[in-house]
Amino acid sequence: MILPALSGLSVRRSALVMALAAATALAGCESSDLLSLSANAPLPEDVKNHMKANGMTRSSPIMVRIFKEEAVLEVWKQKDTGRYGLVKSYEICAYSGKLGPKIKEGDRQAPEGFYWISKGLLNPKSDYHLAFNTGFPNTYDRANGRTGSHLMVHGSCSSAGCYSMTDENITEIYAFAREALQGGRQQAFQVQAFPFRMTPENMARHRNDASFAFWKMLKEGYDHFELTKIPPKVDVCGRRYVFNAEPESGAFRATAACPPMSLPTKLQTAYQTLQSQQALAFDKAVSSLEAKAAVAEQEAAAAAEKKAAQELAEAERVAAAAQAPEKKSSSPLRGLLGLLPGGGSNR
Repeated sequence: MILPALSGLSVRRSALVMALAAATALAGCESSDLLSLSANAPLPEDVKNHMKANGMTRSSPIMVRIFKEEAVLEVWKQKDTGRYGLVKSYEICAYSGKLGPKIKEGDRQAPEGFYWISKGLLNPKSDYHLAFNTGFPNTYDRANGRTGSHLMVHGSCSSAGCYSMTDENITEIYAFAREALQGGRQQAFQVQAFPFRMTPENMARHRNDASFAFWKMLKEGYDHFELTKIPPKVDVCGRRYVFNAEPESGAFRATAACPPMSLPTKLQTAYQTLQSQQALAFDKAVSSLEAKAAVAEQEAAAAAEKKAAQELAEAERVAAAAQAPEKKSSSPLRGLLGLLPGGGSNR
């Protein structure tokens, strides 16, 4: 978790939730009442105190970031400055599939991309404790013929195309979502789902992956948020994501060619500077990886050569051992022949 100081109260909070659940059961309530209890659980006091100290309120808008490779889900909240700050980070208990986007129904992949979660996508009666639907397929997914349904972030720590959390963690995440959507300051919150933290070094490691072009596109949105700490405006045109852009004429249409467009001047300048810096870092990381790969290849070749030499030496030893009995058996015969008249060595 990002906030070590917050973890001290987790045991007491879990005990409180369990006690409330037990009391509800003793009162003769059914499982739907227990679900309601979890769906309406308040944010922990330590989280509230942290938000207050950082210019956030319970009803402040939120944003969620997901990183598959690191198995982390982050909750961000808007500060009184308008920018967003990280409130808490949660371990993803399980996600389905591998790195890479969801393509079609049944591939068991968890989605990657930019999604918007409205109140109607919250599910307080999920079979997996609590859940919210990611909204897959979104406009980008549909424009690219991607299919799938019921792709969730949920509890119960099991996954078939979803992002699964522990019940305790999804209860807190759900509370963040509920409070923000009820606060009246946002109609939907953004979920950014990435394969990994999109640093130049990580991009270099995955440069040969079939999904690399898709990830480069996602990285534009990732970088915009890193620069502004404000969730990017997301549109789709030409079957691709565009971020914080305004069309200079016409409108963005998902399957039509993108019209001429522009970014705010300050953001454009900052983004170009960042791109230049990260291009250098990417090239440096690639060079380092290739150098390590070359060394590893040389070491592997040397090891293979050594093994081959050892195997040859062993084969020669075995062959020599197989010939030894024949030599030994012929020695007595030569001795006997030497005792016979005329059989000596001196002729």
